[in-house]
This record gives sequence, C-alpha cells and structure tokens, in this order.
Amino acid sequence: MAARDYGQYCGVTRALELIGERWALLIVRDLLVGPRRYGELAAGLPRIPSNILAARLKELQGAGLIRRAPRSRIVIYELTPYGRELEPIVLALGAWGFKALGDPRDEQVITADSMTMALRTAFRPDVAASLPSTAYAARFGTAELFIRVDATALHVRRGDGAADLAFAAGPGIRRLISGELPAQQAITTGVVEVLSGSGRLLDRFADTFHLAA
Repeated sequence: MAARDYGQYCGVTRALELIGERWALLIVRDLLVGPRRYGELAAGLPRIPSNILAARLKELQGAGLIRRAPRSRIVIYELTPYGRELEPIVLALGAWGFKALGDPRDEQVITADSMTMALRTAFRPDVAASLPSTAYAARFGTAELFIRVDATALHVRRGDGAADLAFAAGPGIRRLISGELPAQQAITTGVVEVLSGSGRLLDRFADTFHLAA
C-alpha cells in the first residue's frame, strides 16, 4: 500500500492512493510494454532515484499490481491481471496529455517504452483495417522500434527488422502524429528522415497513427 492516505472513502481516492505517488504510473506504463528487470526499469526512467524505484516497486507489489517473477538466474517485474487493467486508463491519460505536450525541453528524451505506449495510444485500428499490412523500422532518438500493422493488429518491439519503410525522427514526430505537419512536409523539413523504402509510406503511417492535439 502506498504511504499516501487521503482519508476519503471513494474509488478515485483509492486509485490515487495506489498509483498516485510520483513515478508509480510511469513504472506501470513501462511494464504494460512487457516484463522488465530492475535495471531495465531504471534505464527507462533515467531520472528516478534508485531508492524511489525500489520503494515504488515494493508499494505496487504490496497493492497487488505487480509481482516479482524469478526467471532462471534473474528476477523480473511484471504486472498482475489487476495491474493490466490499468492499460486503457494509461492510454486515455496519454491521449489527454498529448493535447498539452507542446515542444520538448532540451533535457527531455524519448524512450523505447514511452514511444511504444504512445504508438498504442495513437493507433487507429479502424483506419488500419482498410490498409495493406505494413512494417516500419523507426528510430526515435536512441530508441529503435520495429512496428508491424496487420489490419487491426499492432505489434511493436524493440530492435530492427525487414521493413517497408525505415525512418528516423526526434520529438518532432508529435507534429506528424497530430496532423499539424503533413507527411511529405515532415520529410522535406527534416522532421523525419527516410532511411529506406518509399517516403510515400509515411502518409500511411500518419493515417494509421493519429492523435488530435
């Protein structure tokens, strides 16, 4: 149980007592992508103090949201079924926060897990259903993701692969996803760099992944 107690008998209050402490929901966000070792969680949240990470993991485990799972010689953290119920809430928060995202500050970074969740948030299965299956190899800063869209199914993993379109982008990808910047203009202005494949497929990417700003 988290240390914070609001003294109110209310579902919203109880939810905040469980996940309202600083960093807690970002740990949940990264675990929604997949199980993680302690060091992987720390690397994905580079500004979290180690004592705070340890405390939050202990609190989330005590609340029944995550569990420690021994795997061979290592221990990983993963969400419980109760914890996974937070996924639509996290996606909705991401869409809501996107509206106020603005331009990045110099010290802000994109991580593989944060971008994976951003893509899940922006994914439009109704649009993708009418488009050909497409694979994208995307580099967002230092984060490399392989993205495959098969009709209404979205698959995102770390790493590279044989792709129809490979591209690199920074935080300015927000302007493409929001519709503020058309795909071809994103290329000509350098917001997106096409590494291989047809740049026209970036239009398909922009249609498939969209969030209103």
